[in-house]
Amino acid sequence: MGMSFDDIWRVADARRPGYVAAVRVRGHVEIHAAGRTAVEPDSPPMRTDTLFRIASITKPMGGVLTLSLVEDGVVSLDDEVAQWAPELESPRVLRDPAGPLEDTVPAVRPVTIRHLLTLTSGWGVVIEPTPLQAAMFERDVFPSPIGHSIAGDEFMARVGALPLLFQPGEGWQYETSMNLLGIVLERATGRSLGELMAERIFEPLKMRDTAFVAADPARLAAAYDSSLELIDPPDGKFAHPPGFEQLSGGLVSSAGDVLRFYSGMADGELLSDASRAALTSDALTAQQRAAAPAAFLPSFASWGLGTGVIPETGAWGWTGGSGTTASVDPSHDTVAVLLTQKAMGGPDDGFDDFTAAVSAAALV
Repeated sequence: MGMSFDDIWRVADARRPGYVAAVRVRGHVEIHAAGRTAVEPDSPPMRTDTLFRIASITKPMGGVLTLSLVEDGVVSLDDEVAQWAPELESPRVLRDPAGPLEDTVPAVRPVTIRHLLTLTSGWGVVIEPTPLQAAMFERDVFPSPIGHSIAGDEFMARVGALPLLFQPGEGWQYETSMNLLGIVLERATGRSLGELMAERIFEPLKMRDTAFVAADPARLAAAYDSSLELIDPPDGKFAHPPGFEQLSGGLVSSAGDVLRFYSGMADGELLSDASRAALTSDALTAQQRAAAPAAFLPSFASWGLGTGVIPETGAWGWTGGSGTTASVDPSHDTVAVLLTQKAMGGPDDGFDDFTAAVSAAALV
């Protein structure tokens, strides 16, 4: 016995103060909004077109953009990024990931676009208190839920001056590589990420609510941390153009738009069959997967070309630290999107119950 759409909404209700969920089960689509856009009882109610900071749900869209450019011959996955980003040429690698920044060895191979897309470059968020983590905070390149105020070129220069955690291609580390990739793609094309994504993704799929700044700030929900402390009000950072457009997590969107993206990919739009298969297939070696911090692969078993993947079922998608999730499960013919304004408190504060409810609804 499966679950109904009403059961799905009851599961989603546990993530108050508000949410919008968009679900497609065997071709049937429903979008449901509940709660309010802020914690105050007199704040506006959530609507199906409420906008959210979708955070790392941006990454799979970045993967599609990259593969679109690969298909057109603009870049190749095995291109060395130094041809567009001399700041990333000849990096040094920490001898000990927890050791001093000066204790390094040369990189044995150059960093490629594939390394950035698969998060195996050696640059990434450091979750333990180490000299490298301290340096990332000092240089304002540690990941932030509301983005960075510095320009992209400055971000590239500051990260490029830091040592790698491991030799390129020999580990997996979250986040930073995707932002470097976005800047590389801008330099390779001479266009902004916003322009590229609008032309290659948003316009073909009629995603009118999705951009690197809120299309209508009045529709933007407030953003809170996991303790419901305000991080960003509707008229805050995402109501204005960012310091640079971040491929790792900078987009604002609505549940309907996110559903259109994932449904479009599930239906074979935008990319060739080969590129779509590569995007959603396991791209990591056993060594790379073993090196990944467990906190970043809690629900998805591995990583593809810009998205989390579950190789056993063919499911793929990702979550955003701002309290968002989106996934495709071809084995159940489902697409599921849940956008909230309450940030995740850790790997155990995820969305497994929601995706399980959606899968169960497919059995009705």
